[in-house]
Amino acid sequence: MSQQLRQALADAYQIIAAWGMDDSTYAHISARVDADHFLIMPFGLLFEEVDPDCLLLVNRDGRVIEGKEQYYNPTGYTIHGSIYQARTDIKAIYHLHTPASIAVASSPKGLQPLSQWALHFYEKVAYGEYDSLVLDGQSQGSTLACELGDKKVILLKNHGFITCGKTLHEGLFYVHHLELACQTQAFSQEPKGGWDLPSHEVCVRTCNDLLNFEKDLGRRDWDAYVRKLRKQSPGASQPY
Repeated sequence: MSQQLRQALADAYQIIAAWGMDDSTYAHISARVDADHFLIMPFGLLFEEVDPDCLLLVNRDGRVIEGKEQYYNPTGYTIHGSIYQARTDIKAIYHLHTPASIAVASSPKGLQPLSQWALHFYEKVAYGEYDSLVLDGQSQGSTLACELGDKKVILLKNHGFITCGKTLHEGLFYVHHLELACQTQAFSQEPKGGWDLPSHEVCVRTCNDLLNFEKDLGRRDWDAYVRKLRKQSPGASQPY
């Protein structure tokens, strides 16, 4: 298994922690190793505590293959394992809970094209119905994967969101823009006559421009975030 992948996943946890988007010990990020296995943090750690060596190697059924899991977290394994099983194109998954994303996910209109951040996701967001903790892979896990469909972002009503990518940096790119889009909408009171939104044609064109602005989506930003981490922890391994 690539030590670089372990380091990159640990970096992702550290970046989210620095952004203040972790939710105590309840959210999680994963990276696919191969068709049947992925890496995820042990339950009970804060994101800021995650390092490459503590990460667990887990199979799609939630069985720990390598690593010590003191407290078993079936929700993490069910969510990530179900999506990886359904989507071979996805290599990284971020599942987070933020007040802004919950507010937008639970609103009748969902995410609106109110900001350029939101235009990254125009007609590209799925929505998932709340169904308590995701513990059952056969029903809840498969339902979640079905709700995600062919998209890479899903807003979970009353719960939070999931972003997926073919790389960790692509998934993080979506996290950044989605959270700012949700914050903007959650903090904005819709005027009586409605928001002044761009036309459908402009939204479609802008979305295409934003998602094709760079060849390796999110890599430029990722490298900048990791440089900042290395300045704070000079002894850490180099980025992947």
